[in-house]
Amino acid sequence: MTTSGPGARAYEPAAGIGELDAEVQRARTRYGEDAVIVCDRLVRIYTGAGLEVQALQGLDLLVTEGELTGVVGASGSGKSTLMNILAGLDTPTAGVVRVAGHDLAALGPRERLAYRRTVVGFVWQQASRNLLPYLTCRQNVIMPMRLSRIGRRERARRAHDLLAALRVAHCADRTPDRMSGGEQQRTAIAVALASQPRVLLADEPTGELDTAAAADVFAALQTANTELGVTVLIVSHDPAVAARVRRTVAIRDGRTSTEVLRQAVVDEFGNATHHAVEYAVLDRAGRVQLPREMTQPLGMRDRVRLEAQPGHIGVWPDDPPASAPPRAAAPPSGGGTASPGADR
Repeated sequence: MTTSGPGARAYEPAAGIGELDAEVQRARTRYGEDAVIVCDRLVRIYTGAGLEVQALQGLDLLVTEGELTGVVGASGSGKSTLMNILAGLDTPTAGVVRVAGHDLAALGPRERLAYRRTVVGFVWQQASRNLLPYLTCRQNVIMPMRLSRIGRRERARRAHDLLAALRVAHCADRTPDRMSGGEQQRTAIAVALASQPRVLLADEPTGELDTAAAADVFAALQTANTELGVTVLIVSHDPAVAARVRRTVAIRDGRTSTEVLRQAVVDEFGNATHHAVEYAVLDRAGRVQLPREMTQPLGMRDRVRLEAQPGHIGVWPDDPPASAPPRAAAPPSGGGTASPGADR
């Protein structure tokens, strides 16, 4: 609004709002600028028959180039919705999602098709969705390269190299019905890698396999990551996936809740051991999901009280149970505290 007259001041709130909006947009652009997968406050809401389901509720996730990451969560946690969005099969209701520099919310139909053909590879849980039953193993791997107009010699060479690297070269001339479940899934990984994508997405790739076959499939995914340099994101309901990857992200109620990082420690004798540390995730809105196994024994419900302590934050129940010990200034180890180093 602008006023006139002697000594009057002119106010231009529109300009101020514009500057604030530009600042917010710059901050959102900078977030994850070095990551290959960026999910910034991602929301996906499904509506139908008078019902509204919030599958993703402001999810934040960053995956850097070359990572092998697992995403775990119970049924209905939102992990499959996340994978469908990253694969370009679904679109978010709100928020930002970028993969290898592509803003998925802004892609048109033709751009989305090109994205699925060249930027990401996808492996479904059901082998029947990954392979054409009337083609041989080799022909299945060659097919996406034909669609990408890769030359004949290059197609043959790359198919041979992929099948050898993933240890299914002996299946080259077999159709899927003559292969085991593990061989089918390793072939499916080869198909997903045929067009040299930057990101490989695997949705429950071992869900229908026995333990030995699942180990072979995980080994193939590790080969894709370490030897072929592809960023790999695996979704699974099985917590055992954490033992196969360096970083595991848990999703609960449509948001990332915890992360487990595995690091190799080498002693003075050269022996390597792996240590896993679990962290609570502090998202961009400052939210932390406290595990129920910690909050329920302390009677934490609806509200909690926070107190700044030297080196950490104390988290206290609003109305502690009568049996709970009196509140101290510095709670003992294992109490309701959140360390400032436990955000990522």
